[in-house]
Amino acid sequence: MSFLDKIFRCDCPVTSALDVVGDKWTLVIIKLMLLEHKKTFKDFYESDESIAPNILSARLKTLLKTGFITKVNHPDNKKTFIYNLTEKGLSLTPVITELARWSHNNVRESDIYMLNMNVNNKSKLNQQIIDKYKEILL
Repeated sequence: MSFLDKIFRCDCPVTSALDVVGDKWTLVIIKLMLLEHKKTFKDFYESDESIAPNILSARLKTLLKTGFITKVNHPDNKKTFIYNLTEKGLSLTPVITELARWSHNNVRESDIYMLNMNVNNKSKLNQQIIDKYKEILL
């Protein structure tokens, strides 16, 4: 039995997706990486979201195990790790952008990067966000 098999409650695809990314912090970490270009534990910890270190550590481990992120040693400090989104992690971009749009329209107005972009085509917006993320990786 794999790690993923252990975390699924049932066969429903929505429930299964929420079993992986539906907790309070996982999509926040993905958002921090994708839109704010955070890369290290310290970056995540010092973000405005105030993620407790034990929760942050647990979520990063889960994201690694589920293949949403990778971890490599920082070239200048072997004690520090850099976390990067995988293609699987980047595939959550439409979820992040739609959640931001929904929140902006239904919860609270915000002035974040993706809502300020003058793009009517959602897939173009998502691709621009992914391209910017990949550009920063280089």
